[in-house]
Amino acid sequence: MSAEPRLRTGLWVSAVLRQANSAGCPAFRRRRGDEDAGGVLAILTSRDRKTVVLAQTRAPDGSPAWIRGSGADPVDEATAEAYVDRQVGRDPDLWVLEFETEDLTPPFEAVLL
Repeated sequence: MSAEPRLRTGLWVSAVLRQANSAGCPAFRRRRGDEDAGGVLAILTSRDRKTVVLAQTRAPDGSPAWIRGSGADPVDEATAEAYVDRQVGRDPDLWVLEFETEDLTPPFEAVLL
C-alpha cells in the first residue's frame, strides 16, 4: 500500500492565504512552521472580536479534518492566544494563520469534527 501524497504545508498555506484575501477575507501568517509537514492552527476572529482556533487533525477514516481546539464556543482573544501559545510550545513546527471572518466560518475547505 502506498502512502497518500500530501501537499507541502508551505504551499497549502500560501494558496489558502491568497484565496482568502482575494475573496475579501483578511488573512495573514502569524507564525511560519515547518515548510514540508508542519501542522496548522487557524485563528478565526469575528468583527466583535470573538475567536475560534481550529487545529488540524484526521477523521476516523484518515482524511484531513479540523477540530475547534479552543472549545465548542467562541472565546475571547486572550483565551485563544493562551491556547495557541500552549500548542506552539508543544510543537515548534506549527504554522499559525489568522483570518477575519463574519461568522467564524473557515474561508477554506474544512471538514469540522
